Amino acid sequence: MNAVTVQADGCTVTFKVVPRASKSEFAGREEAWIKVRLQAPPVDGKANDALIAFLADYFKVPRRDVVLVAGQTSRLKIVRLAGVPAERFNAIP
Repeated sequence: MNAVTVQADGCTVTFKVVPRASKSEFAGREEAWIKVRLQAPPVDGKANDALIAFLADYFKVPRRDVVLVAGQTSRLKIVRLAGVPAERFNAIP
């Protein structure tokens, strides 16, 4: 399974989220996921909201183009990014 899947108008990406980090940042990758550290705690959907905001800001797309598809209560999350080509993830370490 690849971390990034190409879609018609963007891509779907699997992230492994680490909440309560000192700062929000990309923190590495494996074949099946991209690791993201988030400052937000994993309560009341705050980490999910922080992930969406982080990705929207990083890729300069509106928040409405970043949709959490699966993993609302899991550390592994699948996110749909409209308007973001899969090639943009090649630059993430």
